[in-house]
Amino acid sequence: MNASLGSAVVVTASDRASQGVYADRSGPLAAAGLAGMGFQVGPVQVVPDGQPVAEAITAAVAAGASVVVTTGGTGLGPRDLTPEVTAPLLTRELPQLAALIARRGIDAGVPTACLSRGLAGMVGQTIVVNLPGSAGGVRDGLAVLEQVLPHAVDQARGGDHP
Repeated sequence: MNASLGSAVVVTASDRASQGVYADRSGPLAAAGLAGMGFQVGPVQVVPDGQPVAEAITAAVAAGASVVVTTGGTGLGPRDLTPEVTAPLLTRELPQLAALIARRGIDAGVPTACLSRGLAGMVGQTIVVNLPGSAGGVRDGLAVLEQVLPHAVDQARGGDHP
């Protein structure tokens, strides 16, 4: 584990998973992927859609997380509000990172990946990425993040290009 990467927090946005209607599968997948990259990852936080997602992001930033990854709430449903509650928190946007994650899914043969409205950006020095709630969407997102996240964390902390 690369302790210099710091901590990562995973927040699953799901009304039904937060009520115990079904088990969260995407959050643990995201947590395992981030741990595999070298981040210190605690238990996945499963919260209802909407404002609780913003509260969890804000708490993770206040606790000094290097990265916050959300899963779920990025689709077109009436309760899919993760981008709406994330946007006001962002101090800097990373729109090409979000676009690349969607592109990964499209290139993998999942045309509905273009419907994800996930955002990526920074809250202070913390990188925040909204991933879809599907296991496939999380895998696609992790495939992109593993290529750029360590460098992005270094840059967010003021590091320079090698």
